[in-house]
Amino acid sequence: MLLSNLNLLATASDGVARLRELILTLAVQGNLVPQDASDEPACVLLKKIRAEKDRLIAEGKIRRDKPLAEIAEDEKPFELPQGWAWVRLGTASKKITDGTHHSPANFPAGDFKYLSAKNIKSWGIDISSATYVPQAIHEEIFARCDPEYGDILYIKDGATTGILTINTLREPFSLLSSVGVIKPSCGLTSEFLALVMRSPFFYQAMRDGMTGVAITRVTLSKLGDAKLPLPPLAEQSRIVTRVEELMRLCDALQAKARLEATQHAQLVATLLSTLTASTTPEELTENWHRVAIHFDLLLDRPEAVDALEQTILQLAVRGLLVPQDPKDEPASTLLQSIRAEKDRLIAQGKIKRDKPLPPVAEDEKPFDLPQGWEWARVGSIGVTQTGGTPASNRPEYFDGDFPFIGPGQITPNGNILPAEKFISESGRMESAVAEIGDVLMVCIGGSISKCAAASYATAFNQQINSIHPVLVSAEYVLNAMSSSDFMVAVVYAATGSATPIISKGKWDVLLLPVPPLAEQSRIVARVASLRALCADLRQRLTTARNQQGLLAQVLVQEVA
Repeated sequence: MLLSNLNLLATASDGVARLRELILTLAVQGNLVPQDASDEPACVLLKKIRAEKDRLIAEGKIRRDKPLAEIAEDEKPFELPQGWAWVRLGTASKKITDGTHHSPANFPAGDFKYLSAKNIKSWGIDISSATYVPQAIHEEIFARCDPEYGDILYIKDGATTGILTINTLREPFSLLSSVGVIKPSCGLTSEFLALVMRSPFFYQAMRDGMTGVAITRVTLSKLGDAKLPLPPLAEQSRIVTRVEELMRLCDALQAKARLEATQHAQLVATLLSTLTASTTPEELTENWHRVAIHFDLLLDRPEAVDALEQTILQLAVRGLLVPQDPKDEPASTLLQSIRAEKDRLIAQGKIKRDKPLPPVAEDEKPFDLPQGWEWARVGSIGVTQTGGTPASNRPEYFDGDFPFIGPGQITPNGNILPAEKFISESGRMESAVAEIGDVLMVCIGGSISKCAAASYATAFNQQINSIHPVLVSAEYVLNAMSSSDFMVAVVYAATGSATPIISKGKWDVLLLPVPPLAEQSRIVARVASLRALCADLRQRLTTARNQQGLLAQVLVQEVA
């Protein structure tokens, strides 16, 4: 059943991760490889382990261990096959210890590696960021932890608790206490112990027993008491071999899924680019029909619908989404009306006088526009402003109930979340206020160019620019600013490499394509209609993907 449904598991959300967990679960339950009655049973191994530990104690190589409680029947997490036995990790290990509790910051530099949790990865030991300490300090710590080749190094403190690796370093090194050292005995291979400790049942048992508040941890006592399924030694080897084979299959499934996702994205981008490359409505219609017959293959995942939605916006601002009407008043007349309206508002003292903006030169225009359209600078089609944050040392600015937002309230899909902060009337005077419908755009940082229309009157901080359109459809301006053409222009005009930022002055001179006012209304209506269809399709795909994930989960549970 598992093999016949590999495709379902590979393509489901977290499907391969579930498959890896299932493999480990089957392995530790004894259901992954057949048992061999001729194998020396685990009960004999336990006697050999005890004899080995007694010998090491007599030689002074390890301390005498305290007897651990027998595992009662009601403690056993699941039933084991014939020849297996439940054993505590402290019983099956020669030694369980950890490193020093002293911070490496307190040590002078030296020549001996000193590792902490940051150096322990699931794939091995990362020594690129190792600390080095002097020999005397190393020897003092090493005497406690004594990590040897083949020992299990287990992160037992902090957020990464549970990550482990098998030590492959031949050279001596010392450890911080955040890393535990488990030394397998003669009856327990490092490889089998590692896969047991990575299994869901062991991982969850350790996480459930963590102590501490600021920094949670698994104690050495908790590790020693941990229950371990112990198979015959020969079967341990067979299990490890089979797990490695299946994990390589999981790696291949993941690589295949990544490749398919990359190839699919490239295909979608290539085919959708033929739409935006259209120069006339007739050419667009022809290209659209050519692409539309493959929509069932192209739009089979939410990210492909996102790409289609962005294509719709690009077609809208290029004048290819709705037909032009020669009877519409041209955009050149609209721009003159906007200038006259702004002058009137300035004369009435309702807005500040804006700085003259340079005319749009021919070599600046990104692409050709339809008849009746015009290129215009952002600052010429409305009133723009940058936000501000009231001084934090003035508590009277923050004792009001007027919303105050930052970039975090502007979502990637163009919505404004409810405000988390509020300011007073005097605080509003130190900020900037957007009216309902004003377009807000993030002007700094990793989310630069993210924009939305204000759904409520709000003040905003200095990481946001806004525009209050004058005689222009605010919905059209939002669509135009949400198109990839404009967002790329914002990023290109920004300064700063680590933290890009675009000033209001540079934002004001960016270009927007302006259609006749009547056509703006038609474009807005058409975009809204098509985006609603995209939203519906995206929801259906998300529902289908969730259902697929649930099926994969049920399949894993059935097999386990």
